[in-house]
Amino acid sequence: MAHFPTPPLSADDLLVLLAVARSGRYTAAGEHLGLNHTTIARRIAALEAQLGGRVLTREEGVWELTPLGTRALTAAEDVERALGGLDTHDDARVEGLIRLSATDGFSGFVAAPAMAALQQRHPDVRLEIITGTRQASQQRAGADLEVVVGRPQVRRARAVHLADYALGLYASKDYLRRHPTPRTVEDLAGAPLVYFIESMLHVDSLDDARRAVPGMTDAVASTNVYVHVDATRGGAGFGLLPAFLADAHDDLVRVLPGIVEERLPYWLVARPEALRQPAVSAFLDALQERLTLVRPQLLGAPRVP
Repeated sequence: MAHFPTPPLSADDLLVLLAVARSGRYTAAGEHLGLNHTTIARRIAALEAQLGGRVLTREEGVWELTPLGTRALTAAEDVERALGGLDTHDDARVEGLIRLSATDGFSGFVAAPAMAALQQRHPDVRLEIITGTRQASQQRAGADLEVVVGRPQVRRARAVHLADYALGLYASKDYLRRHPTPRTVEDLAGAPLVYFIESMLHVDSLDDARRAVPGMTDAVASTNVYVHVDATRGGAGFGLLPAFLADAHDDLVRVLPGIVEERLPYWLVARPEALRQPAVSAFLDALQERLTLVRPQLLGAPRVP
């Protein structure tokens, strides 16, 4: 019986696999490539037929690479690099969309300024930020990068410690004119607290910070740290706030410094395939530059005018 040579893998099919691996979803990959869901599914099926096995598996609502898919991804990245080498534009050009999931405070104080600086060098890099205070996801849900509070426990992802930040107790000057200034933690018993909604908080490090001020009564609770800052400035009570946000306001006073203080870590979580994207790599460099610049403020040092 005659044996016919196996045809080479389709570059188009490999690029579809690459897009699905990065986004975790057919719909997001289709939006990136300008293809509909049916075409994405057909391309993946064709690639699996040619390779003789599954390249993707469905886990917790997103598509994950199988061992065969991981090997195929290497070929897909080679195709992407080869096509990039044919670009007649400047070799230093970096472009692409980055999706970041991060806390509100980190997004506003670190990520957004880092992106603004990066776009001065690479204007074709774009960033989408999904904000929230949560544990690292066991699924991508369309994000290339996640920044969380506390050391994450994740599978098939790389976790890197970025920086620490200080959490302290603050009150407005007006509030302290109307109420006694506490001298001990015991003086805080029954006092109004501005912080996260306890029943919706699933981050151990932030839960531990709440326990540092036992006996306080929730006055204003929100999932958004900027609400905490504004409520504290408005005189709603004592806010347990990131120093890098609270210290920016002259009308806020640190209460029980050195007594009520928590040091919390920011961690980055990323899939290996995301880290190999030039746009992501450039953004991470910009992120580190920003963190180096603001590290003293993160830890509660006075700001330099």
